[in-house]
Amino acid sequence: MSNSDPKARPIPGKRPPAPESPAMPPSSWAKKTGFRPKFSGETNASDSGQISLPPRPKEQRDAQPDLEAGRVKATPPQPLPVPPPPAVNGADTVVAFPAENKDQTVVKRRRDSDGSSGGAKKDGSGHGANGAGTNGPPSGPRRAAGRNEEVIDVEDDGFAGGRHTHMKYELRDTPGLVPIGLYGFQHYLSMLGSLILIPLVVVPAMGGTYEDTSTVVSTVLFVSGVTTLLHTSFGSRLPLIQGPSFVYLAPALAIINSPEFQGLNGNNFKHIMKELQGAIIIASAFQTILGYSGLMSVLLRLINPVVVAPTIAAVGLSFYSYGFPRVGTCLEIGVVQILLVIMFSLYLRKISVFGHRIFLIYAVPLGLAITWAAAFLLTEAGVYSYKGCDANIPASNIISDHCRKHISRIKHCRVDTSHALKSSPWFRFPYPLQWGTPVFEWKMALVMCAVSIISSVDSVGSYHASSLLAASRPPTPGVVSRGIGLEGLCSVLAGLWGTGTGSTTITENVHTIAVTKMGSRRAVELGACALILLSLIGKVGGFIASIPEVMVAALLCFMWAMLAALGLSNLRYSEAGSSRNIIIVGLSLFFSLSVPSYFQQYGISPNTNLSVPSYLQPYIVATHGPFRSKYGGLNYFLNTVLSLNMVIAFLVAVILDNTVPGSKQERGVYVWSETEVARREPAITKDYELPFRVGRIFRWVKWVGL
Repeated sequence: MSNSDPKARPIPGKRPPAPESPAMPPSSWAKKTGFRPKFSGETNASDSGQISLPPRPKEQRDAQPDLEAGRVKATPPQPLPVPPPPAVNGADTVVAFPAENKDQTVVKRRRDSDGSSGGAKKDGSGHGANGAGTNGPPSGPRRAAGRNEEVIDVEDDGFAGGRHTHMKYELRDTPGLVPIGLYGFQHYLSMLGSLILIPLVVVPAMGGTYEDTSTVVSTVLFVSGVTTLLHTSFGSRLPLIQGPSFVYLAPALAIINSPEFQGLNGNNFKHIMKELQGAIIIASAFQTILGYSGLMSVLLRLINPVVVAPTIAAVGLSFYSYGFPRVGTCLEIGVVQILLVIMFSLYLRKISVFGHRIFLIYAVPLGLAITWAAAFLLTEAGVYSYKGCDANIPASNIISDHCRKHISRIKHCRVDTSHALKSSPWFRFPYPLQWGTPVFEWKMALVMCAVSIISSVDSVGSYHASSLLAASRPPTPGVVSRGIGLEGLCSVLAGLWGTGTGSTTITENVHTIAVTKMGSRRAVELGACALILLSLIGKVGGFIASIPEVMVAALLCFMWAMLAALGLSNLRYSEAGSSRNIIIVGLSLFFSLSVPSYFQQYGISPNTNLSVPSYLQPYIVATHGPFRSKYGGLNYFLNTVLSLNMVIAFLVAVILDNTVPGSKQERGVYVWSETEVARREPAITKDYELPFRVGRIFRWVKWVGL
């Protein structure tokens, strides 16, 4: 039929069908299979909570969503004002066009809040401030804010990428001695649980007395203060506190429950502590080499948010068998403390006193103080006093059935069973090798070496998150390597002094920076000096060591839950709604719980009588694991390492994330500052350059600096 035929002409009044929007360009592997990500939801930004964009002109296609800020980057201004195009699928759009004076004020306020011109990556001309996001052209000088892009006051967490509006003090701010002192004290007090709880778990497991616990607590405070000063001066230079990490807790408990320590007679504590010191020193030397040799820069290519999130979350989830079972020894105290901390940190978090949200910042110490006071009143009132029963008598020597029935409540509910405060000296200086010469066992050292890699992965996530809050730009890969290398040296110091665990960046520090809105390096350093002075007062360590065990377990329930949540929060840098990422994270978390459970239960019959408490049974896997070759050391290493939840999570996540195809936007690849750009930019140089011109001496070492 001819085209001139009137029957073939379109009916008047009807619009022609709209042209189909061009599909997103498929990746290289998808071109071979015909895969179209526009319809699959694999890389579609709308599936992960990002803003849907209309078809863009060629010159605007390089602009990508800002993953840290959670919004679309600004596009270059058009030469002529154009009306906004229609929304795609009903989604709101953001269009660049010249602004009037009223809109310019809004744009300026948005930039002050973001700390960058749309989050575009540096091109050497000085555009942008924090460099968060993927590569893209610098934003134009003017842009009108859409209806849904008004200035927003983000809630107290401060994770939305708005740095300048929500931070009171940034990295290099020095407001004065008094404010810095107050904020430094507040910073450390809010992280009290992370600093003191690990010794309260490790030392009793080694058979140590209350006096030993007091000494280890003082040593932890001293080493934490020294290593924090070293890290803020010669490491990453970010306001991050160094201290005992929960990453080292599970392997430490596994070593403590090794079969060769089961039949020890005499002072088990010192013997096991020397074995731990040797393993920590060797593993720390390995981490130092990993950082300062430049290998960490290579490893950074494999570490992305999809890897960090399940790895750190598995650390917190792995202690479920210890947490509430210990709280259950005195429910009326443990449960009340958990409820108090939850109420302070969630329901009362917005209440401000003199401009400070004290309930949110001090949720842990406030909950501890109130519960401790209530338990003291109950003890003094005689609630936990049973006639003829003495808590100091071992349970095996108790003859009376009445006392045997109530001995657990007497030991765990009373607050006067510990004599650590009375027996502690007023002054004591922690010194290296105070427990004796370390003992080096290669099988235990290999376990700790594997854990040091997990510790480095944890620190990488903390470096990136804290730099977005406090610094001008993320550090360069060289600065990250330098920080990991110095963390290894700090762990060597922890091994020499005998803290029972390695030293690393405390993950909860990032949450503290966001909540307190204090990112000043000087405040953290001043707080570290105060921590060193407190560690010299023996009564401080004795006071902390006298915290009832049930309260320690209740605090740990909250701290481990926070650790799991902070680990999963790294997914905000990726497309969390992508089915690829959902499957990888889900598999990593499930196998991190299931595979270690197989190792921990292998060879144990239901009627087996074990000599260790039930909450420590997951850490005796070396005695009954599935690997039973003729090489005892290899069996010990494999059975122990594969029973650690974080190791399984890391292995599954790093293999899947680096082999399953996915775009950088979808994977949320961490963005680090480029070395050449960092050297030309004064702000980045001042943030991360070593003090006292030390960096000039090592300028030839390009992989551990700017």
